[in-house]
Amino acid sequence: MKVYLMHRDRDFDTQAEFPPNTDALSRDLGLDTLFGAMAGGDAFVLDVVKRAVLSSLVDPDAIVYRQDALRDCLDHPSVVREIYDVAVEAIEAEKKVRWGLFRDSPERILARSLRVLQVLASSLRRLREIADQHAGEFQSEGFVRFFGMLEAELTDEYLDTVDFHLRELTFQHGILISAELGQGNVGTRYVLRQPLVRSWVERLLGGHNRSKFSFVIPERDDNGFKALTELTNKGVNRVASAVAQSADHVHGFVAMLRAELAFYLGCLNLHEELSKKDEPTCFPVPVPSEEVAFTTRGLYDVCLALNVEARVVGNDVNGDGESLVMITGANQGGKSTFLRSVGLAELMMGSGMFAPAGQLRVSVSAGVFTHFEREEDPTMRRGKLEEELERMEEIAEAIRPGSLLLCNESFASTNEREGSEIARQIVRALLERGVKIFFVTHMFDLAEGFQRLETNAALFLRAERKQDGRRTFRMIEGEPLPTSYGEDLYRRIFGTSPGAAGG
Repeated sequence: MKVYLMHRDRDFDTQAEFPPNTDALSRDLGLDTLFGAMAGGDAFVLDVVKRAVLSSLVDPDAIVYRQDALRDCLDHPSVVREIYDVAVEAIEAEKKVRWGLFRDSPERILARSLRVLQVLASSLRRLREIADQHAGEFQSEGFVRFFGMLEAELTDEYLDTVDFHLRELTFQHGILISAELGQGNVGTRYVLRQPLVRSWVERLLGGHNRSKFSFVIPERDDNGFKALTELTNKGVNRVASAVAQSADHVHGFVAMLRAELAFYLGCLNLHEELSKKDEPTCFPVPVPSEEVAFTTRGLYDVCLALNVEARVVGNDVNGDGESLVMITGANQGGKSTFLRSVGLAELMMGSGMFAPAGQLRVSVSAGVFTHFEREEDPTMRRGKLEEELERMEEIAEAIRPGSLLLCNESFASTNEREGSEIARQIVRALLERGVKIFFVTHMFDLAEGFQRLETNAALFLRAERKQDGRRTFRMIEGEPLPTSYGEDLYRRIFGTSPGAAGG
């Protein structure tokens, strides 16, 4: 049995390695806030959602498959949580069995496996009951296949047969083993036999005279008991192996069910948090990476929304066909927040989640990379520009065509002329490799240069500033300006303009 709720044709990889830029992504995009909201205090869910979000899908069909399953989860959250609870309870009960026994002999392996199967069999029966009650309510390919599999493979006859064999294998009436004599009269071809079923007449009349074929091992005959144990182990060896494989198979199914549902449970947790704040969500339209697409309505920073009480400002952008999006404008105008919203939405869409927006159509990314401004190196072993260049070198080695790079004030640590030239060369090289770039900068020389020379290849956004200096925290299309309106901040903090203070 296979779960296949995360992928159409394979299990979710619960041991998938995190990408090498995980720390940078977490730091720059505030992913801990996102993952914390999804986990809801469940460490297992936390681990699963981190691996799922950071292991983005690159096939639009695979993303849609997961989106459809998530739609079903959002429509039937109580059913999904019930299935998840069944899986968790089964795994926890199975752990107690595992801790109590050791796999050092066929007899003990058989005993352990039977106890595991007894625990898991009740869970399978409960899953079948849930499928009977709710299968018709689910529409997605993943859940329809999943419930169909439960109905087909966990039939009443099958479950009754399992219960029968589990009872038989407890050997309440002893173990019946046949053997042949081999060379040197050594026992061989040990076979476990089903105990003879005596009729009530035989039981009433005594049936076979067992006294002729039985013997009693004296209490202190250790060698006798040891020999009897060896005979028993030889008889049950093949059965123990088969039952152990069955137990492992059922355990693997339930464990994978728990893991794959943990991702959807995380999505439910996040969706509930955003719904409490009346923040909109949508299922983004994934576009093949060969087509450059980025059109959104009301895109917002989901982590910011989780950290503030009020609703956050969303942005509308028409960026289809633009490989470079250059963002300039007023200080504290929401440029960095918008940049984070782009990265978070791309990661969420790539994992099959809903997006924090009213509408989103975006190219599938081969990977998301960030190059954000950092503080000075506290060890003082290198300068800030050197540190920036080293981080960009690591990105250049790992980034692939179709990836998304988010730059926030990159190379602003040197003067504008040098910083602009460095950034210009790097951006051009990455664009030639097919990388899509969102670049926030105060360097007018850099932004104006691209605007003047490569208008057709870039979209220019500007943090909106009203005439009175107010920030709307919205990005609007507009050419770069030689000012970032730092005077507004000076006036707000000191209560006067820079010129007035100097005079």
